[in-house]
Amino acid sequence: MAEAENASPAAPAAAGTPAASTAASGSITGKVVFSGTPPAPDPIQMQADPYCAAHSGTKASERLVVGAGGALKNVVVYIKGPKAGSPPAEKALLDQVGCHYQPHVLAVMAGQAITIKNSDGTLHNVHAMPEKNQGFNLGQPMQNMSADKTFANPEVSVKFKCDVHPWMNAYVAVLENPWFAVTGDDGSFTISNVPPGNYTLVAWQESLPP
Repeated sequence: MAEAENASPAAPAAAGTPAASTAASGSITGKVVFSGTPPAPDPIQMQADPYCAAHSGTKASERLVVGAGGALKNVVVYIKGPKAGSPPAEKALLDQVGCHYQPHVLAVMAGQAITIKNSDGTLHNVHAMPEKNQGFNLGQPMQNMSADKTFANPEVSVKFKCDVHPWMNAYVAVLENPWFAVTGDDGSFTISNVPPGNYTLVAWQESLPP
């Protein structure tokens, strides 16, 4: 986890951007880069389940995904401290596709509903292991089964796994405000509609030390 104290005030928002408060809001943009030579991704063996083995998608660990120029994917970047009101009504989606969780890293507000779906034609078992929220162990034996779950308390980060397929895991960052983002393939992030002020930015990645 990397932490930057006293980040610069957010830049003014572009015209037409919804305000986060009565004052002008802005955005925080950046890029997370891995320094040094990244380790080779660990291969995943799926032969135990023929359905999984037949998929041509990702067959390597997503624990540390480093792209061109050291771009680091799946980093949660968020503003620490300020709390916001009610969580958004829009549900987040954590899907199981090709015997992988998609996305591998998801960020939501505390209290925001998460739809957990099985898009695969094989049994998956969704085992959430929070420390500050109520865990659950949910079987989804049929394709297109889904269930909605919420985490009431902020927690970075809740680990998900599948007890049937040991290589399957994901992380859900449960945050106290809506000012967060998850880096994409190019390592970049944008946090929008940020009220003016000085903030502490925190970056969390599952395999790197604080």
